[in-house]
Amino acid sequence: MARKMLIDGEPELVQSGEEGTHFDFDLFVIGAGSGGVRAARFSSNFGAKVGICELPFHPISSETIGGVGGTCVIRGCVPKKILVYGASFGGELEDARNYGWELSEKVDFNWKKLLQKKEDEINRLNGIYKRLLSNAGVKLFEGEGRIVSPNEVEVTQLDGTKLSYSAKHILIATGSRAQRPNIPGQELGITSDEALSLEELPKHAVILGGGYIAVEFASIWRGMGSTVDLVFRKELPLRGFDDEMRAVVARNLEGRGINLHPRTNLTQLIKSEDGIKVTTDHGEELIADVVLFATGRAPNSKRLNLEAVGVELDKIGAIKVDEYSRTNIPSIWAVGDVTNRMNLTPVALLEATCFSKTVFGGQSIKPDYSNIACAVFCIPPLSVVGLSEEQALEQTRGDLLIFTSTFNPMKNTISGRQEKTIMKLVVDAETDKVLGASMCGPDAPEIMQGIAIALKCGATKAQFDSTVGIHPSAAEEFVTMRSVTRRVTGSAKPKTNL
Repeated sequence: MARKMLIDGEPELVQSGEEGTHFDFDLFVIGAGSGGVRAARFSSNFGAKVGICELPFHPISSETIGGVGGTCVIRGCVPKKILVYGASFGGELEDARNYGWELSEKVDFNWKKLLQKKEDEINRLNGIYKRLLSNAGVKLFEGEGRIVSPNEVEVTQLDGTKLSYSAKHILIATGSRAQRPNIPGQELGITSDEALSLEELPKHAVILGGGYIAVEFASIWRGMGSTVDLVFRKELPLRGFDDEMRAVVARNLEGRGINLHPRTNLTQLIKSEDGIKVTTDHGEELIADVVLFATGRAPNSKRLNLEAVGVELDKIGAIKVDEYSRTNIPSIWAVGDVTNRMNLTPVALLEATCFSKTVFGGQSIKPDYSNIACAVFCIPPLSVVGLSEEQALEQTRGDLLIFTSTFNPMKNTISGRQEKTIMKLVVDAETDKVLGASMCGPDAPEIMQGIAIALKCGATKAQFDSTVGIHPSAAEEFVTMRSVTRRVTGSAKPKTNL
């Protein structure tokens, strides 16, 4: 069968048995996370013979431990969201009292029960992913994969047996792993992997980092009753997000009882009788029973033998690819976190879909990274799509119109919770096009997914204004913000040092 393959940047018709060469597989995928499974299934559905390998399953990853489903399903988005749900009930129970619910003063929380439920769900999803591969006709190998040549993969099975397979195309989808800072006593700390599987709920946690993983775990543990100190180097957490919304998140974290330590770093950890003694670069000492490092992730590329094959990597070990996800070796491709482009599960799925359609589906499609919505599942959550105010100032020449709304959610008027919802639209003053939207408040991610469709379609502020809202809802505020909060001139310099 003839298929369209991508050759030298352009789709070109290539015969399946290229120059009479026989391959064991049309495609072999290393890594069965979200991106790898999507690429394997879709490619198989296009008629390709597909093999895929993945490391053995365990909730805590290592260079030799993984599991079908990958980071998102096993030690990322899914178990994290389950814990967020669990933590949210703490505040909900407090709020319920003013809604007539008579609750005893002491409400017990069973961490081990939630942990078991979380493990059950991960195991269920791991099984589902395996069945998805099987039902698509994909051959799954459990073991560690490495590339031997541009068209050969070696899989080391659990018993040490090595299997070699030839493949016309090889796709790397090995993801990334949490990193630890290089400070004395770092072995006493944990990463997000271990944090999702702690046997005991920490009484006092210190978290190093200001990214989404750090603020999410701060919310989780605080919501379950732990004392939490959040230490980060910048003035505000969540660098890269809209500065105004970052300030809102910081205020909400403090309002929920989390101790913030901005412009601070950790210098050492020492084991003591009372727990772990944590020292900051300001000389402050904290005693905790858990110290979480949420200080970034690194691509899983070290053990793939890429340098020997000639695949180019960047300085952090991410695989360099073109806009179609192809490396400098024409038969080798890569998607997801291992390429360090936009490290989100839905983006890995997008890249994998485009890869399959391009290589096996007869279509030349590259991922569109514009207006991709994302969320930080702190409590309450933050969700954004499009450009922040700072990004818009950098990328547009003209003036911006900023629309904001701050209000007390209807639910809080009865519960008495003092926590505002904030919404924001960034609009191009000349074209009236909505460039970005942000929201921090209950249900923000659910609302923002719909806003993302509007931005993807190029919606203008006038079209937002002409849309009838759903009442009473928080979401309707996005179509009733008609008064400009401020106009920002194109020559204004965005804040970059927070």
